[in-house]
Amino acid sequence: MAMRLTLMTTVFLIGWSAAALPAQDAILPASVIFATSTGYWQDEGNAPDVERAPTGAESVANPEGKAAQRHGYYKLFAVRQADRTSKVYLQQVAQTETGPAIASTVELQEISDLKPYVTDIRPENSNGIIKQPGLFATIYLKTDPAAEPDGWTVLIDEFGEITVEKATN
Repeated sequence: MAMRLTLMTTVFLIGWSAAALPAQDAILPASVIFATSTGYWQDEGNAPDVERAPTGAESVANPEGKAAQRHGYYKLFAVRQADRTSKVYLQQVAQTETGPAIASTVELQEISDLKPYVTDIRPENSNGIIKQPGLFATIYLKTDPAAEPDGWTVLIDEFGEITVEKATN
């Protein structure tokens, strides 16, 4: 019995001391509540990023000014605000020799203006890499916390034009 009590005390103290360690910097901020990486894009290095003006984007342009083909994927994510509603952002992520790099970030104003309670974000499929340029994803949201969620589609065509609209079934 004494051995069992000693073992239980040791396990408790080890667990307590591990929990008391200072938290490390989070890789993903706690305010990011849903995210999906999907779609595919490519250009010759001289094309503009997504059709809207990027804000705070990290440049992945070639510093010598030479056009070099770029390619990558899109990331769609919701960031929870203090009032529990969300803002939704779209990023173009370039695949570079040193790893992924953010090419541009834009807020999807059509969604954010609704002051939505985002309940999910889903890609068109979960089969992995898509070989055709573009993106299709669905954002599920509520404008009233007591209501059922509605689906909103985000579509980027092969030319990089973004369309955001309420889903029709």
